[in-house]
Order: sequence, then structure tokens, then C-alpha cells
Amino acid sequence: MLLEKQGSISVSEVRISAEPRTDFGKGGARRTRRAGKVPAVVYGHGEKPTHISLPGLEFAAAIRKGGANQLISVEVSDGSRVLVIPKDIQRDALRDDIVHADLLIVRQGETITTDIPINYVGEGEKGGLVVHELNTLTVEVAATAIPETIEVSIEGLAIGSQRYVREITVPEGIVILTDGDQVVASVSEPRGEADAEDEAAEGEAAE
Repeated sequence: MLLEKQGSISVSEVRISAEPRTDFGKGGARRTRRAGKVPAVVYGHGEKPTHISLPGLEFAAAIRKGGANQLISVEVSDGSRVLVIPKDIQRDALRDDIVHADLLIVRQGETITTDIPINYVGEGEKGGLVVHELNTLTVEVAATAIPETIEVSIEGLAIGSQRYVREITVPEGIVILTDGDQVVASVSEPRGEADAEDEAAEGEAAE
């Protein structure tokens, strides 16, 4: 049975001011971070890579809000402006601070491939153990209309049943690229009950 088509909330655009960066290398990056900023590179669409520094707290807040698909309008102090999404975020292994960012230029109407988090809603059959097999779905979508999440309902999913990727419907303009035969979620018997039944069956066979 197909899931009902769900609406979606697109990741809202965030505006962040930035400054050109001319101090390169490890030493330059350390000095940028000591100033409370994040060194970053903007590239894509055949443009020459541009090195900038972003306000650390503001950029971190934007990433917490929209995740890896956050749409950002970067306004550089030299007067240039560009629309980007994070392509790679590097973090400090101990403090989890953002230490560097690669930002990909996107354009209005452009289609990109990206991973969208799954938002599971509803409950499976009472007494069953729900297992979320996937956390994200790979999709093709307009760069300026990336949804925050894709909703997957498991409401009433029976014990012993699975929900497959092919059963998910999404808003118009989004194409799911994840293999349709992959299981998104399943509901199984609680392990204790299943083990008890197995042991009972083994006992009967032994007799």
C-alpha cells in the first residue's frame, strides 16, 4: 500500500556576511579560527574558488538549523553575493567545533542530488519492535527547494511487516534515488517473546 503524499517544508535561506580571506595555509587558518571565524572555500559552476571567512557562531547556528542542506546567501564585504549549500563541513574531533567549510554554489532552478533526513511518524502494531533501517534518503531536488525532512509513516505497520522505499511518495519535484527495494522500517516481535517461542519449538522437537 502506498503512503499518502506528504507536504514538505523547504530549508529556509539564511543570510550570512563574510570577508575575503588572503591569509592562507595552516597558520592562516588557525589565525582565522582564533578570531572566532571559520575559514571556507566557495566553488562551483566553473567559478574560480573563492576563500572567505565566516562568523563562527552565526555559521554554526545556521548548520544546526538546516543541517548539511542549509541554503545560505553569503554576502561578502567586497560587494559580491552568492547562494551556496555546505558541501563538506570539517569539525574538531574533540570539541566538535567547525574548523573549515567547503561551500558549493547553487543557482535558482538548478537540480542537485543530496541526502534528506527521514522523519518517522506514527506507531507500529502494539507490542511490536520498530526498527528504523534508514536515516536518510538520496533524492534529486531543486537546490532552492530542499525539504528539511521526508516524512515516512509507520502507523499501523503490522508485526512481521516492512515498509519499502518504493512505498514512499514525496511532493512534486522530488525524485527518490535510493533503491526502491530497500527496507525503510520494519516491525518485529520483541526479542524476549521470539526467543521464548523458539525455545518452546525446540523443546517440542526434542520430545
